[in-house]
Amino acid sequence: MQMRDLINIVETVIETGRADIFLPPAPVETDRFRIFLAGSIDMGKAIDWQSRISLKLKDYAVAICNPRRDDWDSTWEQDISNEKFSEQVRWELDNLDAADLIVVYFDPKGQAPITLMELGLHAASHSDRMIVCCPEGFWRRGNVQIVCDRFGIPMVDDLDDLITGTINHLTGQ
Repeated sequence: MQMRDLINIVETVIETGRADIFLPPAPVETDRFRIFLAGSIDMGKAIDWQSRISLKLKDYAVAICNPRRDDWDSTWEQDISNEKFSEQVRWELDNLDAADLIVVYFDPKGQAPITLMELGLHAASHSDRMIVCCPEGFWRRGNVQIVCDRFGIPMVDDLDDLITGTINHLTGQ
């Protein structure tokens, strides 16, 4: 069952328990602890890991920035001149920069080129506020392991451990 089946969507801000979930292009105006869900989407082909982790975080007073959008149109030209595409990418970059925690998931069935780029962009400057999940089978797992090792970013092997690590970060464990 999808998270969107369980909750009421109000514009592009979803309220679940205590957590607020922001979807693009909604502005994220909050003073709550901000979590950005960076990871495999692969034009909608990757598992919807974002819904699973969001459900597990629903009782925490956090703002979750989820870049996966139901209205993504794969025909959008991926060029700065495309207003919708540019809006999406800028929303992601702005919220990655503002995040208190960047949670990264690599789906082993996909290639996740944008996720690899996001890890590279933020590994050195945000290593103290990142956690990465890169399961066995991801085609560039070795590269991800080395980046995480070099910058001291915690890396786990499965989604359950990513959820646990995220909750531990929130609760100071």
